[in-house]
Amino acid sequence: MLNLKTTLALAVAASALVAAAPAMAQDTGATIGFIGGFTGPIESLTPPIFAGAELVVKQVNEQGGILGGELKLISADGACDATAAAAAADKLINTDNVTGVVGALCTGETIGAFNGSGLSGNVVFISPASSAPALTTLEDNDLVYRTTPSDALQGVKMADLLLAKGVKDIAITYVNNDYGKGFAEALTAAYTAGGGTVAASVAHEEGKADYRAELGNLVASQNLVILAYANASGNTILRQAVESGNFTTYVGGDGMVGDDLLSGIDAAAVEGLIATRAGAPSGGAVDIYNAFTSDGFVANATYAPQAYDAAFLLALAIEKNGSASRDGLSAALRDVSSAPGEKILPGEWTKAVELIKAGTDIDYEGAGGALDFDAAGDVDGIIVELAVEGGKFVEKGLIK
Repeated sequence: MLNLKTTLALAVAASALVAAAPAMAQDTGATIGFIGGFTGPIESLTPPIFAGAELVVKQVNEQGGILGGELKLISADGACDATAAAAAADKLINTDNVTGVVGALCTGETIGAFNGSGLSGNVVFISPASSAPALTTLEDNDLVYRTTPSDALQGVKMADLLLAKGVKDIAITYVNNDYGKGFAEALTAAYTAGGGTVAASVAHEEGKADYRAELGNLVASQNLVILAYANASGNTILRQAVESGNFTTYVGGDGMVGDDLLSGIDAAAVEGLIATRAGAPSGGAVDIYNAFTSDGFVANATYAPQAYDAAFLLALAIEKNGSASRDGLSAALRDVSSAPGEKILPGEWTKAVELIKAGTDIDYEGAGGALDFDAAGDVDGIIVELAVEGGKFVEKGLIK
């Protein structure tokens, strides 16, 4: 019979093992997480983005799985909100024991999730959509990456596009968060440097029913730039701007590119609306990825290609790392995403695994183009122009 001291010692040891369990790697297979705004201001944009990550999991498992087992994907709602994202990350990292995270989507959401549990958990995050410049300077121990270019680039390209179209003055309203502020600052700097005039720039808070006061402060220009989210303030501001009759040209950033933007708005009134978002070069890897389009998957949906790339890269890094451990994953990610190495294209999981097992360097070229991360975890990229035509967004081409 065990004495009391022995019993207590065994109980303590058992408790320690249970507490350590979340940090222990799986013997086979791996689990990754996805954080996105399934509710909140980008809820209409999130499902197609998530579908990009889901497709990777499907392809990996159809081609033999990862680390000799199944690749699993667990999603959590970050609601495009730092506090909600921190709770989502806590569950994924400390309860579900994910190896890495695809996400989050909104920049503040990504920062909140990472600072909440990612940094302390030594977890790699790869965001497909967090575009604010604030992510570049985040203190992250080389754990946070993104597969979309910074708004430092999108702001410049939007300015170039407007100036090329002969738009000499603009009024800007931006959602008052990291995304809106960073985008507005980049656009303003580039636009004014190019000779344009920013007649007014007004921040707005998310979730209001009436933005007429803000719009009243923007009438110094008839060209209205709205940097917000499609199914939240972006829709409300655009609808009320149309109703006011004070504006003739409408412009939106990537957060505005969603079907919900035009809900309740006379399509004819916003025909020709100009928008920008991250894009991809034509040919090669991009064409291979676009061929994955099916009845249930829209390959070129906003940020779906970048989500596919984020999930594929995360899976490659896990396979390269040789275990589902979080240790060493960041270094493995840099290995599989940059030269030198044999090119791996979208869908080429079997080929990648065979090369990794043979000790051959690989270099993933993705749906969004080449993905060589810089020291901050950022990538170069391209920005494309879209326009509303016949009540739908139509991609017009690369902004040079």
